[in-house]
Amino acid sequence: MELNPQVLQQVQSVIHQARENAVRAVDTQRVRMYWEIGRIIFEEEQKGQQRAAYGEFLIRSLSRELKPAFGSGFSTRQLHLYRQFYKVYPIVNALRSQFNWTHFRIFIRIENQSKREFYMAETIKNCWTARQLERQVGSQLYERLLLSNNPEEVLAVAKNLKAPENATEIIKDPMVLEFLGLKRESTYYEKDLEHAIITNLQEFMLEMGNGFSFVARQRRILLESDEFFIDLVFYNRLLRCFVIMEIKTHKLTHEDLGQLQMYVNYYDRKEKLSEENPTIGILLCADKNNAVVQYSLPENNNRIYASQYQLYLPTEQQLLTEMRKNWSR
Repeated sequence: MELNPQVLQQVQSVIHQARENAVRAVDTQRVRMYWEIGRIIFEEEQKGQQRAAYGEFLIRSLSRELKPAFGSGFSTRQLHLYRQFYKVYPIVNALRSQFNWTHFRIFIRIENQSKREFYMAETIKNCWTARQLERQVGSQLYERLLLSNNPEEVLAVAKNLKAPENATEIIKDPMVLEFLGLKRESTYYEKDLEHAIITNLQEFMLEMGNGFSFVARQRRILLESDEFFIDLVFYNRLLRCFVIMEIKTHKLTHEDLGQLQMYVNYYDRKEKLSEENPTIGILLCADKNNAVVQYSLPENNNRIYASQYQLYLPTEQQLLTEMRKNWSR
């Protein structure tokens, strides 16, 4: 007799699920423990006459007693973190079960409340791991979305309080592609960048934003006797439209925009269904002149977008500079 493979698969599935549940339960209890420790420290230090001095004394004393018995999780640095955890989340019911302690450690470093709420909402919506969350915070996702939107709209879309009404609420400029592993000082052909994107497609779609699905690479279209190849085709279920992407490793030209416009027109007339929204085009380029973009496209353009890519994480100062430039136009 042979063991039924389905029975084995079912038992294995139960074991894996039980182990995952056990890990989540342990982490939930750990989060609750850190919150309780933070609450005790915070409330006790409020009783001191010289709060700052007493708070430091309290944490140092606790660490001296706890660390030898319970380990490095009770260093003065960690106890400061637990106190901050309680101060940021003073209501225990606000602790979402979707987050583990590593998630919370990232959240409590974010001082701006709207920014923190944005990352919390995006983490829930996209099921980000702590590593993915760290990457999004490090790439200044919130600030990049603010380049073309206001904080209220960015937060409302993240919390699903409103559906995206136009592509600027999803598409980022610049797009940060440090995960491709390409050296920024090197020269690349467009096919090299495209290959790197396909190799890291999951990370690239995460960088693109919410709701994207991959459709095709080097999509061939035939216009009478001439053939053309569209670099990348996606579909966005939130915007309910095709998204055409052309990759240019040089500085954007008006000819590039014209080529992308032709591809967008083709998809609107040949591929789009009547119930779908008009196709959107993204020109991913190494550099761009915003005035060229502005005057190459119709004044009321909401279909063609130029997004500059970066092969390294931007600094906060770089993004602040870009935001000021955008707001001064």
